[in-house]
Amino acid sequence: MKKILSLAMSLAMIFSLAACSPAENSSSTPSSSESSQSSAPAEKIQISVAALKGPTAIGMVEMMHNAQEGTTANDYQFTLAGAPEELVGKIVQGEFDIAAVPTNLASTLYNKTEGGVQLAALNTLGVLYIVENGDTIHSMADLAGKTIYATGAGSTPEFALNYLLEQNGLQAGTDVQVEYKTEHSELATLLASGQADIALLPQPFVTSVLNQNEQVRVALDLTEEWEKATQGASVLTMGCVVVQKSFAEEHPEALAQFMAEYEASVNFVNDPVNLETAAQYTEDFDIIAAAVAQKAIPQCNIVFMTGEEMQQATQGFLEVLFEADPASVGGKLPDEGFYYQAQA
Repeated sequence: MKKILSLAMSLAMIFSLAACSPAENSSSTPSSSESSQSSAPAEKIQISVAALKGPTAIGMVEMMHNAQEGTTANDYQFTLAGAPEELVGKIVQGEFDIAAVPTNLASTLYNKTEGGVQLAALNTLGVLYIVENGDTIHSMADLAGKTIYATGAGSTPEFALNYLLEQNGLQAGTDVQVEYKTEHSELATLLASGQADIALLPQPFVTSVLNQNEQVRVALDLTEEWEKATQGASVLTMGCVVVQKSFAEEHPEALAQFMAEYEASVNFVNDPVNLETAAQYTEDFDIIAAAVAQKAIPQCNIVFMTGEEMQQATQGFLEVLFEADPASVGGKLPDEGFYYQAQA
């Protein structure tokens, strides 16, 4: 009996030593817990995103909704502003990783930060219109002697208007008076109430005014006027998305995820099937009322343009602005480093 017990204990010790032997521990097969850890998704990073209330933000609304639901690849913190000047200082200081701004402002930011801010995508083409409470304006020449109320001082609307006036033999401040207001919504209210007769407004605020005042009409489409003035050699590119160069270099994967989700959001907004939902999102984020957005979104020229196509469209537009007024693009045309190129 003692011999049997001794043999059993010896065998138990042998099996115990075998289980802990170096040969077993050197196996390349991970345990189930190690395997689950290695396949776990990367931790979300927080990305601060700014946009202007208008077409530059409307293309993001599905993405903004998904971020609220917690279903985006990363944690996007959105800030919406009524005017570009509310964002400029914070972009320069690096407080926003990504921002949707007027295209000419992107060039100015690139020059101001000495290459610290890059153009990642174009998101809005021509959305500017001259609207009138009356029926006297049928050409740019008809603006002579008039007062135009506008928004966008120091950004694309101002420089585009000045260029088109000059191309039609008029000078802002001399032949045509232009009074700038801070926000689109403020100007829309003035026009709808009859306190302003002529205004330069973007969509969707044009639609908002037309809904409120039947006497107001669209007099001129600045996209068409731009094409006439440039003889089709340039595209009126109103809005874009910029990214901090440091963020792009440190988080290329996160930026790629943002761009993919943003493109999906633009496609969602532009799909007629989703128009009602997209319009509701626009109201949810206090951009504009859903009823107005539903009519305006198809007129907003929301796009997602990157790479070579983005660069060609932007270069032509900035060249026209530079020739008209170098200050409109920050004093000089941006070099190749201005255009963000995704890492292969």
